[in-house]
Amino acid sequence: MTGTDKQTDKPKLTAPPPKYKQEDYFDSTSPYEEVYSYHENPFQMERQLTVMSLEARRVGVLNFKKLFNEYTKSLKRSSSEIYVENSTNFQNQPIELDAGEWQADDLGVSKNGPFGEEVACCHPIMPVERLVNIDTGAEKLKIAYSKGKRWRELIADKKTLASNNSILALADQGVAVTSENAKALVKYISDVENLNYDKIPEKKSVSRLGYIDGEGFSPYVDGLIFDGDANFRATFESIKSAGSRKTWLTLAQQIRRGTVMARIVLAASFASVLVAPTGALPFFVHLWGGESGTGKTVALMLAASVWGNPEMGRYIQTFNSTVVGREKLASFLNNLPLMVDELQLARDARGKLMFDVYSLAEGVGRTRGTKTGGVERTPTWANTIITTGETPITSAGAGAGAVNRVIEIECRSVDKIIEDGHTVSSIVKKNYGHAGREFVLKLYENDANTELAAQLYKEYFKKFTENDTTEKQAMAAAVIITADWLATKWIFQDDRALTVDDLSKFLASRAAVSSGGRGYQYMCDWVAQNSNKFSADAKQGDVYGVIEEETAGSVRTGRDIAYIIRSTFRRAVEEAGFSEPALLSYLKENDLILTRGRRNTRGKRVNGVNVECVALKMPLIDGEDDSFTAADDLPFDDAPL
Repeated sequence: MTGTDKQTDKPKLTAPPPKYKQEDYFDSTSPYEEVYSYHENPFQMERQLTVMSLEARRVGVLNFKKLFNEYTKSLKRSSSEIYVENSTNFQNQPIELDAGEWQADDLGVSKNGPFGEEVACCHPIMPVERLVNIDTGAEKLKIAYSKGKRWRELIADKKTLASNNSILALADQGVAVTSENAKALVKYISDVENLNYDKIPEKKSVSRLGYIDGEGFSPYVDGLIFDGDANFRATFESIKSAGSRKTWLTLAQQIRRGTVMARIVLAASFASVLVAPTGALPFFVHLWGGESGTGKTVALMLAASVWGNPEMGRYIQTFNSTVVGREKLASFLNNLPLMVDELQLARDARGKLMFDVYSLAEGVGRTRGTKTGGVERTPTWANTIITTGETPITSAGAGAGAVNRVIEIECRSVDKIIEDGHTVSSIVKKNYGHAGREFVLKLYENDANTELAAQLYKEYFKKFTENDTTEKQAMAAAVIITADWLATKWIFQDDRALTVDDLSKFLASRAAVSSGGRGYQYMCDWVAQNSNKFSADAKQGDVYGVIEEETAGSVRTGRDIAYIIRSTFRRAVEEAGFSEPALLSYLKENDLILTRGRRNTRGKRVNGVNVECVALKMPLIDGEDDSFTAADDLPFDDAPL
C-alpha cells in the first residue's frame, strides 16, 4: 500500500504486514530458521537478522537477536554435523579448513565455552603449510593472518605455538595475541591443524645452506622453503643467479689472465664446497694491505659473485659483529664461503685486534646451554673463510695453529690484485650466481666427480708437503688448487689452472709457522729495543736485567746472554700474545737459554740483588754462523704485535 507525502509529493512506502505472529517466535523455530538459512553468507545473514528483528518488534517481540543467538548455540550443541563441517570463512583465505567447534570468520576466531565466549583472535588467522626441515627433521607451521585487506605470513616453531607463554612472541609480528587470549589461540591452532592434517600441504624446508645428505645442495633443491633465523633470510635470498652468465664468465676469464693473487681468491671461493668432500679443515685466505685502491674489496666481491649477490650486507659481511654472530653465520653458510670485509673493524678502542682465527678455523662452535637447562645444537661448518683488512690477520704472538690455517696475501698499489676495480664491481653487481650453481651440480652429479676431487686433492697435498711447508698449509693449498683445476675444466675452459709453484710462494714455511721460533725472534728484538734497561750501572728507571758476553772457559764465544728478570720476561711474552711456559719449553729444547738443573731460569745478581732470570742466548754477531737457524727466515718483521 502506498500514500503521498504532502511535503515532498513522493510516494510513501508502507511496511508489509508481519510474516509471523507473536506465537511463532515463541512456539516455533520458523523465523529463526529463515534467518539461519543465510549463514553461509555472513553479510546476508546479518541483514536478514536486522529485518526480522524489526518485524518481531511490530508483534511485541523485543529481543529477537538474543533469541536468535541462543538458537544458533543450541544448534551447535545438539548437532555435531553443523560444527564438524564448520569451515573457516575468511575473506580471500589461502585455504579453506575445517574449524571444528570454532567460529572463524572475518570478525575473528571464537567459540562457546563453559563460561561464555572464548576469543582466540580478533582477526583472521590459520595454519596454511606444514614445513619439515630436511636437515633436522623438525616441523614448523606457516601461519597466515589478516589485519585489514592484506594477508601476511610467518613461520613459527611448533614449540612456540604449543606454549601459552611462547606464542606471545607472535605479537612482535602483528598477531593480536595477549596473555588473555594466548591459551585459546594455542588451542585453536592445534585443533585446526589436527582436524586438517591431510588438507594442510606439507613442504620441505631448510634453515641453512650447503650439502644435505640425501637431499642435495641448499639452496639448489626444488621447492625448498627457508625456515631459519630471520636475520639470515637476506643472505639466503642472495644466493641466486642474476644477469648474464656469459658476461660474468668473460670478465672472470679476463681477470684470470691477470695476477695470480686474483686467481687464488677466485679459486678459494670454489674451494669452499670441496672442504667437506676432501676431508680437509676450514681455512682462511686473507687479503691485506695498508693502501687503498689495491682491489682487495673488489676481489672479495668477485669471489662472492660466484655464488650470489656481492653487494655489501647481502652476501659479504663485515667484521663489525660478535664472535657468536660469526659462528652462527658460518654455521648457516655451512659449505659456502664465509666472506668478511674490513678486519680493522674488529679492533677495540686501543687498537688491539679482537678476532680469534681459531674460533672459525676449527669448524665447530661453542656448546651453549638453553634457558630450560638443555644444550643447544652445536654449530658446525666446513668451508673457506675469505677476508680482507689493512693488516695481517695473524700477529707475531699468534699460535702455530692459527698461522697454519691462514694463507695471507699482501696487496700493494704497485701490483694491484684487481686493476679496474670500478668496472669489475659494476659488472659483478649485475651478473652473478651462475658459476657456483654449475660447479656444485657438476660436483654432485655422480660419485665419479666427487671421487675425482678427492683423488686430485691427495695428489696435490703430497706435492705441497714435499716443500718447506706444514701439513695444514699444504691441506689448504691442495683444496684451492683442486678447485681451480675442476673449475678450469667445468667452467672457464681456458687452460689457466693454478700450479703448485703459483701457490707455494704464498704459503708459510715450517719455521714461520713455529710459534717458538717467532717467540725467540720477538724476544731478541725486544731485548735490542730495551737495551738501555739492561745496563748494570742503571740507577734510575726500570731495570729489566743485564747483558753479558758468553764465555766457554776463558774463551769468548761472540754471543751475548741477556739475563731477563723472570717477572719481566713473563710480562713481555704475554703482552705479545705468546705462552710463557710453551716458549720456555721451546727455548730449552733448542738450547737457546741457559738453565740450572730442571729449572728454566738461572740466578743472577742485578744491581746487587740476586734474582731468578731467563738467560736468553742472543744471535751470534759479526756474521758468524749460528747453530740455530729456525728463525732466520721469519717474515714477521712488519707484523703487528
